[in-house]
Amino acid sequence: MEQTFGSFVRERRKSYGISLRSMAAKLDLSPVYMSNIENDRRAAPAQGCLDQMAILLHLGKADRERLLDLAAKSRRDRVSADLPEYIMDREIVRTALRTAREADATDQEWQDFIDRISRRMRSS
Repeated sequence: MEQTFGSFVRERRKSYGISLRSMAAKLDLSPVYMSNIENDRRAAPAQGCLDQMAILLHLGKADRERLLDLAAKSRRDRVSADLPEYIMDREIVRTALRTAREADATDQEWQDFIDRISRRMRSS
């Protein structure tokens, strides 16, 4: 079974021995809302709450990125409708986007990339 945002949070919360009620209180959420998140009846909460979750769950860089990936996937509408599946199905795309963000890639660097891919498509 594919891991979901809710199952990821529940698994990490339990691994640290944090009760659902305690986690909800620390995030300023109701226990019912927290339960709905963990049982995938609600999408991931807002970014500020995700940041706090990452801290409470002692997530390292890789697990924090996993949390964010699963959160985005749970929301389904955070990116143009034609892109989420492509992005979420390819780890290399997520890595490339994060690298570009960290390097503050310029419009010219992105355009060079687009041009290179376009040339490949035309030559196929």
